[in-house]
Amino acid sequence: MKLSIIIVNYNVEYFLEQCLHSVQIACKNIDTEIFVVDNNSVDASVKMLHDKFPFVKLIENKDNRGFSKANNQAIVQSEGEYVLLLNPDTVVESDTFEKVIQYMDQNPETGGLGVKMIDGKGNFLAESKRGLPTPEVAFYKIFGLSKLFPQSKKFGKYHLSYLDNNQIHEVEILAGAFMMMRKSVLDEIGLLDEAFFMYGEDIDLSYRIIKAGYKNVYFPDTRIIHYKGESTKKSSVNYVFVFYNAMIIFAQKHFSQKNARLFSVLINTAIYLRATLSIVKRFFSKLFLPVLDFLILWGGIYLLKNYWSHYFLSIDYEYYPIEYILLVVPAYILIWLLSFLFAGGYEKPHKLSKVFQGIAIGTIIILVIYALLNASFRFSRAMILLGAIWSVVSMIIIRLFLHLTKIKTFRLGENINKRFIIAGDAEEAERVADLLRKTNINPGFIGLVNTSDQSNNKNFIGNLSQIKDIIEIYKIDEVIFCAKSLSAAAIISKMSELKNKAIDYKIAPPESLFLIGSNSINTSGDLYIIDINAINKPNNQRNKRLLDIAFALFLLALSPILILFQKHPLGFIANIFSVMFAQKTWVGYFISEPGDIKNLPAIKKSVLTPCDVLPNKTLGKDTVEKLNLLYSRDYKTMNDVSIVLKNIRNLGR
Repeated sequence: MKLSIIIVNYNVEYFLEQCLHSVQIACKNIDTEIFVVDNNSVDASVKMLHDKFPFVKLIENKDNRGFSKANNQAIVQSEGEYVLLLNPDTVVESDTFEKVIQYMDQNPETGGLGVKMIDGKGNFLAESKRGLPTPEVAFYKIFGLSKLFPQSKKFGKYHLSYLDNNQIHEVEILAGAFMMMRKSVLDEIGLLDEAFFMYGEDIDLSYRIIKAGYKNVYFPDTRIIHYKGESTKKSSVNYVFVFYNAMIIFAQKHFSQKNARLFSVLINTAIYLRATLSIVKRFFSKLFLPVLDFLILWGGIYLLKNYWSHYFLSIDYEYYPIEYILLVVPAYILIWLLSFLFAGGYEKPHKLSKVFQGIAIGTIIILVIYALLNASFRFSRAMILLGAIWSVVSMIIIRLFLHLTKIKTFRLGENINKRFIIAGDAEEAERVADLLRKTNINPGFIGLVNTSDQSNNKNFIGNLSQIKDIIEIYKIDEVIFCAKSLSAAAIISKMSELKNKAIDYKIAPPESLFLIGSNSINTSGDLYIIDINAINKPNNQRNKRLLDIAFALFLLALSPILILFQKHPLGFIANIFSVMFAQKTWVGYFISEPGDIKNLPAIKKSVLTPCDVLPNKTLGKDTVEKLNLLYSRDYKTMNDVSIVLKNIRNLGR
């Protein structure tokens, strides 16, 4: 056996499938075994592997064992002369493995090897080559000197940025996304250190290879795409603590006591600086728009109050008490904004229609509450209506301003009417175009680009050699490459050649019902699938929760009557409060065994199930699985309503 490839997977089904398609092609002429270690994924990763890649040696963990332990599980079973640790969010060129094996065969002093990595936009990833993070190097990195002086041999050591990205170099640290090693070296130095759960194990292993007298090599003669989640992953507080604590473990293991203490001081400083910045960034990212809405609504209503009392009511004194502006108006605004939130107003893509919907619902709620209040607390219906009008006008103006000025990359309808081109042969390009039309993207334009210069097919607007001009002339937003028609090398070359920051790129794997790509493994907007109304969609989760609460309140109000008809009266009352406090949901999956729903989106334990629509029939396991699947893939609130009303006597179950 020449090569053992090990991929650790955790809930990235679509990336894994794309990765394995490219790996399968690259292994064609090599004696290879492929391991996938699944760390208890709850998506359909395992089923996809059984269905599409039965040749893969699958190790199914029943818990998330982390990166090091999972890799070690496969390494001890591997039989290859070389072991490759490969991330599932990668795409390799068709000759990648042949090239790296040839280099390793010709250079026996090389113990580990990494390749040139680019992101989903075709940009070079600096972590393709790295230096040892000594206290000095860490200081330059943490305080930004490495970024300010990338060509300096003193300050640029962290990413070895002074070395040519296109030349072979001896380096100190390899990236765990693609880390090729001799099995004999691993036998000598040991496996991955399981003290590292997720980050730092590649640094530790690389350093141990060097300490054993071998070389680590950066090899740019082949390239891979690595869909890094920089925009989301590295802004999380959890990432900051896990990553930097891994660095402390590394320092304590390999540095002298003095240097380890110095390194720990630097790292702890970095942790609190980065964590603080991360919290501030996430705060502004999540709350910027709601806080802006609140302040502008409050300020506008304050001015309207004065204008209304002085000019329309002709009152010279302060008509509205201070409590009105400090307590009542903020309460009104919170109701409007919460209604807007539950209407989906803060979800992307932002839609102006949600402003009308949210404010209208909020106004009705406020007027109902107003009518129930004691007369001494009823200040002014007119101000409620004026406030509602101001809310609609101001929120529309805010969103139009943010859209036009592109502040915080805000867009109205950002996924609507995008302009696409699809590069592939006639049959595959048409298949992908049809797939794209079935998603919720609503493309404004789809053009087909032929991979051959010879075709005269009228359905194509040009060929691959003309793609740069096509993008400019047709004002294209996104390019989709058909992996069935183009090799990974051709796709990577074209992405690197274009390097257009305004353009997104995606890859359509053969025979799959999804398109995947762009920058981030964590950004859902980078994944297009056929539009299924899945139960885990944010709006469905919100609507289901609202329906649960509404039913709970309704049933509680009628409980003195309904309890007389219940098969389990005490359970009925207990279920009302369990649902109200989010411990249960009224309708959910039928579960006979713990593993029945492991590949379905998670929801709360339920009182009723879809099987209750057929109460007098004995259902087989296949039927139950299909009912659960249909419920999760095509969720409708009216189905829940129907199931509850038909089983009103069983609500105490």
